[in-house]
Amino acid sequence: MGGRYLLAAIGTTLLLAASASAVERKPETPKVSIGDKVGSFTFKDIRFLPRTLSDLGEKKAYVIVFTTLDCPLVQRYLPRVKELEAKYRDQDVQFVALNVGPKDKLIEVAQQGLDYDLPFHIGKDFDGEAVRALGVERTPEVVVLDGAGVLKYRGRIDSQFRLGGENANAGRQDLEAALEDVLAGRDVKIAETPVDGCRITPGKIKTPVEQVTYSEHIAPLMQQYCQECHRPGTTAPFSLLDYDDADGNAEMIAEVVREQRMPPLYASEQHGHFSNRVEMKPEEIELILAWASGSREKGDAAKLPPPREFAQTEWQIGEPDVVYTIPKKVKVPATGIVAYKYIFLPHVFEHDTWVQGIEILPGNPRIVHHANLAAVNLRASMNKGKAGAGDTDNEAAFITGYVPGGVPMVLDPGTAFKIPKGSVLVLQSHYVTTGKEGEEDETRVGLVYAKGTIQKEVKHFRVTTGNFAIPPGDAHHRVVAQRTLDCDATGLGMFVHMHVRGKDMTFLAHYPDGRTENILSVPNYNFDWQLAYRWPTDYARFPKGTKIECIAHYDNSAFNPYNPDPAATVREGQQTHEEMMYGFFFYMDDAEYLNLEVDPKTGEAQGR
Repeated sequence: MGGRYLLAAIGTTLLLAASASAVERKPETPKVSIGDKVGSFTFKDIRFLPRTLSDLGEKKAYVIVFTTLDCPLVQRYLPRVKELEAKYRDQDVQFVALNVGPKDKLIEVAQQGLDYDLPFHIGKDFDGEAVRALGVERTPEVVVLDGAGVLKYRGRIDSQFRLGGENANAGRQDLEAALEDVLAGRDVKIAETPVDGCRITPGKIKTPVEQVTYSEHIAPLMQQYCQECHRPGTTAPFSLLDYDDADGNAEMIAEVVREQRMPPLYASEQHGHFSNRVEMKPEEIELILAWASGSREKGDAAKLPPPREFAQTEWQIGEPDVVYTIPKKVKVPATGIVAYKYIFLPHVFEHDTWVQGIEILPGNPRIVHHANLAAVNLRASMNKGKAGAGDTDNEAAFITGYVPGGVPMVLDPGTAFKIPKGSVLVLQSHYVTTGKEGEEDETRVGLVYAKGTIQKEVKHFRVTTGNFAIPPGDAHHRVVAQRTLDCDATGLGMFVHMHVRGKDMTFLAHYPDGRTENILSVPNYNFDWQLAYRWPTDYARFPKGTKIECIAHYDNSAFNPYNPDPAATVREGQQTHEEMMYGFFFYMDDAEYLNLEVDPKTGEAQGR
């Protein structure tokens, strides 16, 4: 056979093979067309909750813009999207930004919204449901739906910015023109436009080169990242101490580590460095996903790591030197709102008492949402006629608190907290109902006395204001407060406290030399899992005169699933349906050297 005929035969064979392959390939789902009613899809909001378009309420139009963290066109267009949202907000148009970056962390997605001060809702399309339902291919592609969920426009925002450059002006403003047509009840004149942007890449689970087993690969990760909380006697919903625990919760484990919801973390990695930051590596997440999506083999038991040992005590601070129990059990009704309770513990401190560990231990964590501990001078308070609620809210009286996700006060050697002579400990306890009759609580407070020589007294102040009124329906209401340091200080850490409308809080340090530093950003605050953010030893230094400014936003819209009343104007108050704005800042005075020798059995400074 001649070469010409051989080449022709090879070409024919390849063509037939390609044709066969094309026939065997499963047909793709047809792309939704302009004028079609869009099918249902789910995305996650910044609180990791599954949401749908119906959660946005009834609107005349919906604008969905697809984003990633690193697409340069997204970064250039977000200010333009913000301008358009402000223009059409009062015309009953709802904007939503959905991130589609497979490696983009939801916390950083929320941070991007904060960086651009986006006043509308933000979410993440983890599984590509929105991408498929709306037929988008690039970022920052946008779609416009009418009030009935019909696709009216898909394409670019305008023609100004391109990956290779930009025009001097916005050119044809396609999104704005489409919105004008939809609001006027007209067909959109140009219903589809080309998008010069970043191609959307679906996420995938990598297949490990070796079989993943619980004994060899997953058990060490459970020990390192999960078992501190997921074990009997803690607030976690289930234990993860053995194979059966992990196997029985495999799908849930995979979901929360893939979304990086667990281990819990609510501070952006872009701002600040914290010693209590715990985060899984990408390769560790891939191991868990591969195991959970496969046969979930236990593997060779001989490869299991030794069981992790935990202190044989119910106290996180270790066994306390002294424990105080509330004098009478608190009984909580099955339903309704329970007013804050102020409970005096039965002990008067006869001398200044220095402690390095303090823990509030609820007897019934189901009904104790949070509790604050204060040291009140009972005699002075009685003379002023306001012992109780008034003094527990005093900044100087506050000691520590118990909150979901929080940790007790445990201080470094050489530092301590002082409970003043003549004080009585008072708990401000917030109880919640469970729907069950007969619920009761007997909270205890444990103290660990200071050991060794104490040089520094731990101090704090609260950056706070009660001068706010959050308007009905406002999804991004801004509240600002600041305090000034009156000494050169070493920072210990920060803590954020708001109620159920709290959305985010940022701590800024304005230094005397004119510099400003973002020292903490919590872009997706969680009322039900409130974390402290602690700096490494000697990491954070602040000169005298530094202003600590806290900027918080509140979501009083109906989209906030925890909002008790989107129609209410919300002001400061103690109850959950009211709001608070507290940024706690803990520090030590650099010029202070106490040189106190403390009796480890009583907490009293010797020779004083």
